[in-house]
This record gives sequence, structure tokens and C-alpha cells, in this order.
Amino acid sequence: MEKKARHNLKRLTLLTPLGVLLTMALGTATLRASPIDDERQPEPTDPSAYYDEPADEPAALNAILSMPEANQDSFDLPNGNKGSRDSTRVENQLPPAQQTSFNYPTNGKPSPLFGAQPFTQQLVLFEEFGPQKLDPTTPSAPLPFPPPAIGPLPQQDPTSAARSAPPSAALDAFLRQPGLTPFPSQYSNAVDRNPWQAQIEYFLNRHIGSSAEGRPPGKGWSHQRWNEFYPQNAYKTVQTGARVNGGIRDTVQMHHYAVGEFGPGGLYHNVAGVPATDGTSKGVDARFHPNMPVQKHNSVWTFDGTLPPKLLMVRYGQPVLMRHYNGLPIDPGANMGFGLHTITTHEHNGHAPAESDGYANAFFFPGQYYDYRWPIQLAGYDSINTDAQDPRAAFPCAPGETLWTNDGSPGRKTCDHGTIKIRGDWRETMSTHWFHDHMLDFTAQNVYKGNAAMMNYYSALDRGNESVNDGVNLRFPSGSALPWGNRDYDVNLVVADKAWDANGQLWFNPFNTDGFIGDQVLVNWQWKPTLDVRARSYRFRILNGSVSRYYKLALVREIKGSSGEFQGPKGSGVSYARVPFHMIANDGNIMEHSVPFDGSMDLDADGDKQNHNAILPTQGIAERFDIIVNFAKNGIKPGDKIFFVNLLVHDDGKGPKEPVALADVLSEKYLAVIKQSSKGPQWDKGDPAVGKILQLNVKAYTGQDLAMDPALYEPAKPGKAEGLVMIPLKIHRDNAADKALLAQARHRTFTFGRSDGTDEAPWTVKTDGGFGFHMDPRRLNTATQLASGPTDAGVKGFGTLEVWNIKLGGGGWSHPVHVHFEEGIILSRGGKAPPEWEKWARKDVYRIGTEKDGLDSVEMAINFREFAGTYMEHCHNTQHEDNSMLLRWDIEHPGQFQLMPTPLPSWDGVRYVSSAALPTFRTGDGFGPKATAKK
Repeated sequence: MEKKARHNLKRLTLLTPLGVLLTMALGTATLRASPIDDERQPEPTDPSAYYDEPADEPAALNAILSMPEANQDSFDLPNGNKGSRDSTRVENQLPPAQQTSFNYPTNGKPSPLFGAQPFTQQLVLFEEFGPQKLDPTTPSAPLPFPPPAIGPLPQQDPTSAARSAPPSAALDAFLRQPGLTPFPSQYSNAVDRNPWQAQIEYFLNRHIGSSAEGRPPGKGWSHQRWNEFYPQNAYKTVQTGARVNGGIRDTVQMHHYAVGEFGPGGLYHNVAGVPATDGTSKGVDARFHPNMPVQKHNSVWTFDGTLPPKLLMVRYGQPVLMRHYNGLPIDPGANMGFGLHTITTHEHNGHAPAESDGYANAFFFPGQYYDYRWPIQLAGYDSINTDAQDPRAAFPCAPGETLWTNDGSPGRKTCDHGTIKIRGDWRETMSTHWFHDHMLDFTAQNVYKGNAAMMNYYSALDRGNESVNDGVNLRFPSGSALPWGNRDYDVNLVVADKAWDANGQLWFNPFNTDGFIGDQVLVNWQWKPTLDVRARSYRFRILNGSVSRYYKLALVREIKGSSGEFQGPKGSGVSYARVPFHMIANDGNIMEHSVPFDGSMDLDADGDKQNHNAILPTQGIAERFDIIVNFAKNGIKPGDKIFFVNLLVHDDGKGPKEPVALADVLSEKYLAVIKQSSKGPQWDKGDPAVGKILQLNVKAYTGQDLAMDPALYEPAKPGKAEGLVMIPLKIHRDNAADKALLAQARHRTFTFGRSDGTDEAPWTVKTDGGFGFHMDPRRLNTATQLASGPTDAGVKGFGTLEVWNIKLGGGGWSHPVHVHFEEGIILSRGGKAPPEWEKWARKDVYRIGTEKDGLDSVEMAINFREFAGTYMEHCHNTQHEDNSMLLRWDIEHPGQFQLMPTPLPSWDGVRYVSSAALPTFRTGDGFGPKATAKK
């Protein structure tokens, strides 16, 4: 016992944060607050050292145009040969010569259904990652990350380890081990070697110098403010090929399949609708419907390699570390013709330092891991509520729970009436997030293959316990069996279109640069599932997880007979009525007011109240809409069927057309059909993704619905005063004082279109009136500086405030533009006031386009605080992003004049190369509202 304690003490001394005082008494550790981190820029001897701008900036920018692609080392082949994008397309089931000219799926063929009937399978709800306490005293794990091996299909390759995945049993045993080995560190782990080195060297036929961690080395990519935001919780996951779920995360589900609707007798105790999945996810396999084939390991790549899709649940003030292992094939061509085996993970849109933001060129290789540390702190941490006295800036906890917290006096804090207060601006509280791959040129393909998970933030305002009525908790529908994080009546939905080949394997067209449109819509990776709901209020967190498809979702109730507002298909004997709802959050942010989609308001001032009566606005890729629906109102009763219906049509991936009338969809006047032609079967008479996508079955409810009434929080409307406020905006576009503040802000303009593009890289971004460049991580388009140092607490204000104008360059296409790191407040859309669903919201995706509710520009106010480094802005039509509508922008430290270098990863480690900046990268358009007009 004493020997083990001495071993752990030595390990703690080496691995705990610098300056943390630790005492050990046979396994008992006491931690005190650590000193402030050294946030100075890297020394000249550091590999990530900053450097002076090139003397001849135009020459440096031009030189980038002739350089090899920044991701070229991802395509390495045996014997020193360099592959390319073409190397990843060899296995594609429909190369251009075999493609049709049909649009659905994009240049492909109709996806076969294998006899599956709609709404005959139960929806699987998200499975929690279940992070646990990061404890440096945990003994080192005996099992290393298992390498790929030959094995039987569909989970492995029977002939080549380089084309295969790790054995499933070995992966489960590895993931079950407690703790993280090696233990996380502030700097990238350049000491331990890639555990797959032997298999990699056999494939490449050469020696490699690959380290265990793929994070770039040096201080420039070390974890910022590591001691201050030392991770309290952690988990590990492997990105790998599809396999059967072994139930390894059952024990870390917060509900433990024991309470509420997840307990015995509850709606969701049975995970997948078959008896073997009562109280466990064990046995859930990767297929879109029980009638359809199981997906092979090179068709679908998911977190853990399993379904259900994964959910990360976090609390503010509790930093979390995700160790993300790359378990994808060593051979870049072992991918069914789409997707790349190098990955980088973006937490969309976390207030996270750049080294954990998932920069497109900070990718890592098979066999490696990357430690992403997300601080989970409120923006404004350094300048607002720095003494942590505002009860609205807090996170939920269980009675008696004691947790380490950075507040006015960092240390262990005990749960006080269900919350623990933290620093920062409570108006910056976020809610519904997701994280996904961001690999340079391969984001669309990797996300489409399964590299996407959702993430719920919990706070004193949004605590996931509807029964707590303390004047702070907004009491959104959730449940009350747990102190926080109840999901009984809080449902995550990811909606994404897909296509599959004649063998039922997922298919993607990487040759089409306009955008990929699938012909089938999946919800939580399932084709037309059903979900049982109680006759009470629910919260739905809806994510558009598609590559290029936009949605416009309506909610309707089926009625026997013809008494409903909308008639069903001729002879069906059914009609339909609208099901009203309220939107409470847009993107990851709870709104100032809940917006009623019930026909009582003209939400976009177009003179029509009915076009958003039970119909959501256009939802661009990556946008999240949180809505509240009450299944005990509006004539709904147990036994009823409710449907989510998609109304938005695509002809191709450039952008959506106008929606089909709800009446035409429900009557099947608009209905795509398959017809035979000389080129084989094709879709005809419309877009097959238009129609019903999810059925809800209403069940009786005997409990008490304690959730808030969203109608109390509505904005002012004719005959009704303004309602209560949920989370107020910190800037109001019509406020005189805020207008004066905005007039002093730096302005920047970004134009998204095809200016100066090429056939290989058609989609470009023009910055501040300059040339339309294709993406290159070595080119810095924009840089803003923090108003104060990261530890200069007590400064009042928002930090650095800027106004960004996102413009549409040309017509015939649409772009959902995403700005990493910070939320913005939309000031105007197309020069007009934004619609109600954006007027009261903070956003991280800004949709521009030729559709009626898109318009040609969005002007928004945005702040920069707390963290520095390299971030991105891009179109979230990820086929546009990958071809090549993506740019780099940096946040610099106060007084910084040198540039950050660019990491270029390879099998032999990460080297740094010089960056070059646009002439306007620090000046933008200038200051004041007239600056943009000059351009």
C-alpha cells in the first residue's frame, strides 16, 4: 500500500499543474489554487515561436499559391509515394463515368429500401459519453491503444491490417479502463511513440517518427491557461469504423437506466425496441433500419465506432478533457471511396482556446490521440462578474457535492441550494452544441461518415431540472428525477440526409463541388423512425447535421376523417392539423424572448402570419433550433400521431429552392417517385427528401408537468405587452448607447461566392474587398487583438468589439456562414431588421442566400475575449468549405506584432512553416458604420 502511494506521489509531482501544492497521505490528496499561467508568447528557441511579418508581403502571399497542398502528407502511400485527393476516391461505388445526371442523390441513383416500411422502428436516443473525474492517482492502464488487425467483415478487413480496424473486443477492453494513460499535460506529448508504429511502418515501408499525441508541439499549441482551467473531468473515445455496441457506456449514463423515463417501465428504458436492449445499448448495430444491411467498418466512422450517436453533457465551471483517439485505417484509400483518415475535432461553437478548437490544419493520424481541453467557462470571465457573485452565472450540482471551481477565490466549493457560482457574463450562457470533424478539404466527407456528436451545456439558467423554481432556473422541459441533466422530456435530434449504394452501404459523391444532396433523411441515423412522447411539454434540440441540405420543418397532427385543416392523400381517410410550438434557442443560445410559431405574429414582416404557423424557418447546415411543444394542448390527446415534415426542396447542393406548400406535401400532390429511364431508375416529380421524417406517438402522462410556459416569455405583439425575458442580449441594435458603441468598433467585410475561383476550388471568400482566395492555412486573412491580457481581471466591458458584414457574392447559391469561437448579435439582414427568431438571438451561423428568408447580407456585432490563437470562418455547406470556402483568422495577444506560424502535420510529426497575411488583416474596413460602405 505504501509503495503504491509513493509511486502515485511521484506521478502526481510530475503530472499535476505547475505550482499546485499537493500533499499525499497514503492516497489522500489536497489541492490548493495554482498560480497564474505564463501566457507570454513562445521563446525564439520554441518550435512554435512567432516571427516578424515577411518584408515582401505580396511575394509571400503569391508564394503560397504555388506551394504543395497543406494536407498532402495525409495521403502518404508505400515506398515514399505521395497520394492526393484522387487516392481517396478509388473505391467509390459511383465514379463519374458511372454516375447519372440526376439530382437525388447528387448524380447518383435512388437508395434502395430493402423492403423497409416508414415508421416501423423506434428512434434511439443519444448515448452519453459520461466524462468522469480526472484523477492523477489512477494507476496507469495496462492495455495500450489496440492496433488494427485482420478480421472478418463487416467490422474488420479479412486481408490487410492497414485497411482494417482494431478488434472490437480489444477496443472495448481499452475503453473500459479507468483514467487516461499517459496522463494529460499542458504541452503536447512528444515523448511517447505512436502505438501503431509497427503497422504503419509496414504499410509505408519506411521508418516514421510519429508521437503518441498529434497536437502540434511547443508553447504556441500548448493548452492556454492550463493551471487556471485545469480539467476536472475527462473521457476517451475512438474514431473508428462501424461495429456493434458493446454496452461499455451503460454505467456512465446519468440516469443509469434506472430513473424517470429511462428507468424500468419508462418510455426509453428499452434502447432500440428489441428486448435485448432493455436498460442497455449493448447489441445496437450500425444500420439505418432493421431491414437494411449493417454498415461496414469503412462505410461509417463514428465515435466509439458505435450507435446510438453520442452526447456530451457538461456543466459550466467544470473544464473537461476529451482524449480523441484516431482508430481509422492506416491506408488512406480504405474508405469506400470517401473520407480521409486524418481528423481534427471542432467544438461548435465553444468558448475554447485555439489549440482545442479543431483548426483544419491541426489534424492527427491513425494511432495517435489529441487531448482537447474545453474550459466550459462563460465568455467575459476576465471582465464581467469577476467576483462570481451573480447567481445567474452558476452551474447546477447535487446536494452536498463539492467541486473545484475557479471563482473569486479558486478552490473547492460546496453545492449551495443546487448551484455553484462562477465568473463571467451570464448573458453568454450557451446551451445546445455539437462537435465534429474539421479536416482540411475533407470536413464534409468525414462528418457525413459519422464524425459528429451533440453536446448539452448545463447552467443555473438551463439546469435540466424543471422542478427547481428558484427565480433563476428557466425550467425548460426535462424531468426532475436527477438534480440536473434530466433528458426524460428533453430530446436531441440530428437530422441529416444520406444516400446508399445497391448494397446498402453509405455513399457520397466527392466529385461534385456544388454540394451533396442525399435522397433519404435520417433522424439520429435512422430512416423514418418513431418516438413515443408523453401528453405534456417537451424540448427538442434540433440540429441540421447535413452536408449541403437545408430544412424547413413543420409539425402536424394526424386526424381520422376530414375535419383537419389539411387533407391527406386521396382515399387515406385522414387529415391534418398544425401543432404550434415556441422557439426558445437559436444555435447554441437561449433567446431573450421565446418566439411563437402559432400564427399569432408576422415573424418576418412579410405580411403572412401563416407561413410560420407550426413551420420553422429555413434551417441551414449546422444551425440548431430548440423548440418547446406541448402534447397536452391544441387538441392533442393520447393515441395521436404527430409528424415532423420537411417542406424544403433542393435541385442541387448550391442552395434550397422555395418550400412546397404544407397542404401539397400532406396531400401528396407533391410526391417524388422513381421512374425507369435509359440510364436506370431515377427520381422524378420532385425532391424525395420532402415529406414526413419522424413520427411521434402520444402516450398518457400521469405525472405533473412542471416546465415553464413559453408563452409568458413572448415578445411584444399587437394587443399584448412584452413578456418576461429569458437571457437578455448584451447589445440592442436600436439602443442609442449601443449604437454609439458600435460606431467605434472596427468593421470587416467577407464576401462569399465564386470570385477568382477555379474548377478545383470554385468557392472563395473575399476579405475586406480583396482578392477571392482559395483556402490555405498558411494565409492569414484577419486578426483581431484582445483588449486586455487573459488575466487582467476587473476590466469592465465586452472586450474587443467588432462589426462583421457577411455578404453574398453573386446569385444562385446560399451559404450558412460559421464564425468560430464567439457568438454574434445580428444587427441587420439585407439592410433590414432581422426576423423575430434572429432579433432576440445570439448566433454562430449566419445564413445568406437567394431564398426569401436568406437575403444577401448579414451584419453582426461580435466580441473577442479570454483566449488567443488561430481560428476559422467558413461556409457550413461543407462541400463549399472543402472546395474552398474557408479562411483563417487569428486572435492576437495585446501588443502582438509577430505572426503565428502554421503547423503542417505528417507521419513524422508536426513541423511549422511561415504564414503570410493579407494587407488588411489588422485594419479591416476601418472604423464606424461608413467603413463597409466604402467597399
